[in-house]
Amino acid sequence: MTNVETTTAVTWRDYLELCKPNVVALMILTSIIGMLLASNQAIPMQVLIFGNLGIALCAGSAAAVNHIVDRNVDDKMARTADRPIAQGRLDPTQAKIFAMATGLAGMAILIVFTNVLTAWLTLASSVGYAFIYTMFLKRATPQNIVIGGLAGAAPPLLGWVAVTGEIHHNALLLVLIIFAWTPPHFWALAIHRKEEYAKADIPMLPVTHGERYTKINILLYTIMLMVITTLPYLTGMFGLLYLVGSLLLGARFLYWAIVMWFDKDSGMKTFRFSIVYLMVLFALMLCDHYLIEKLHYI
Repeated sequence: MTNVETTTAVTWRDYLELCKPNVVALMILTSIIGMLLASNQAIPMQVLIFGNLGIALCAGSAAAVNHIVDRNVDDKMARTADRPIAQGRLDPTQAKIFAMATGLAGMAILIVFTNVLTAWLTLASSVGYAFIYTMFLKRATPQNIVIGGLAGAAPPLLGWVAVTGEIHHNALLLVLIIFAWTPPHFWALAIHRKEEYAKADIPMLPVTHGERYTKINILLYTIMLMVITTLPYLTGMFGLLYLVGSLLLGARFLYWAIVMWFDKDSGMKTFRFSIVYLMVLFALMLCDHYLIEKLHYI
């Protein structure tokens, strides 16, 4: 139970906050790009609208479960202290009903309006984040974000499958990119919030192994990310525009990883850049994809 009594009436904004809208928005961006990359034809509006709506609802449901499970530690961290359950604006039972309703609605939309494979993959991703990561991995190992990051890497695959109905190796490359991006992205934040994670007894890598070890891992994962992001070019998925852009973005990410080594207060700057990095990288994919298609018609 939360330690804070309810003092204000619940509003729609509290339910929206349960869904982690900023996180879900980034997921839907990569899902839409996955859809657009999956075909050379226009995406059917039914798939574009209902596919992303279903994915968003399931992601929001998983995020709500995260709020419920973490309600006893959220008020110990400045980043999460104002969450609706931690502050008592929402009762955990209300949040459970909301999570169940949104999750079932998302699955129903995907099954009826998209395809069954997308629905099952979305369910697997949601279960991976809401239960395997949040309930077990997060508190069990400092490698929690590495193992659990696979669930958060799924949206471009979900978008791709929503259009094609099948799993393609190019879609798996997109998953691999986000999977490699997640540790340096999140560990930069974890270094900045190290004391709060320690207070909440969450074994994030900076807490269990120290900042120096975490920074080494951020550097190594960033280098690995730079290598992985060249694979779509090497497999012929994208062309030179993507390759040059991805290398420049990777070099900038590496710059921030090096800056973190010398400046302990640069964690949030690195974290914020990592979000920009992913958005611009996927935008580059889209630009390159349509450039190649345009050249085919010349």
